[in-house]
Amino acid sequence: MHAPYLLISLALAPIVSTFAQSRRSLEGVWQAVEVTLGGPQAVIIKPGPNLTIFSARHYSRIDVQTDKPRPVLANPSSASAEELRETWGPLVAEGGPYERSDKLITLKPVVSKNPAAMAPGVSIVYSYKLEGDTLSLRALSDRNGPVANPFTVKLVRIE
Repeated sequence: MHAPYLLISLALAPIVSTFAQSRRSLEGVWQAVEVTLGGPQAVIIKPGPNLTIFSARHYSRIDVQTDKPRPVLANPSSASAEELRETWGPLVAEGGPYERSDKLITLKPVVSKNPAAMAPGVSIVYSYKLEGDTLSLRALSDRNGPVANPFTVKLVRIE
C-alpha cells in the first residue's frame, strides 16, 4: 500500500530538486529596481529602463542611465554631436560570458556599446547575494581597477 506513494515520491524527487535549483540560479530575465550609490553621501536612486539576461554561461544587459527623456532623432545621419550624445550617451549595452563563484560574478564583455569594455583582459567583478527572486550586485572592480565608491544594484527576476 505504501509502495505506490514511495514510487511517486522517488519519481518526483528529481523534478522538485531541479525546480529548487533553477530558482537559485542566475538564469533568467532580471530588472534593476534600485541602485545605491556608494561614497561619503550614499544615495538610493530608481534606475531607468533596463533589462539583464543571464543564461547558463552568458549575460546581456542594456539600460538607460538618465532620468530625462531621450530625444528621438528625426535623422541620425544629420544629427548634431550634442543630439547624438543626448540620445545615445545614456545607453549602456554589453554582453558576453560570465563566471560565478560562491561570492563573485565576473562579467567578460565581448560586445559593448563602449569599445573600451571589450579590450583584452577586461572584466567587471561584483559580489552578489541571491535570495529567491532578488539579486543584489555590489561593484568591486571594472576596466579601471577597483571601484572607489562601490554601488549596489538590486534586481528582481521578471522571468
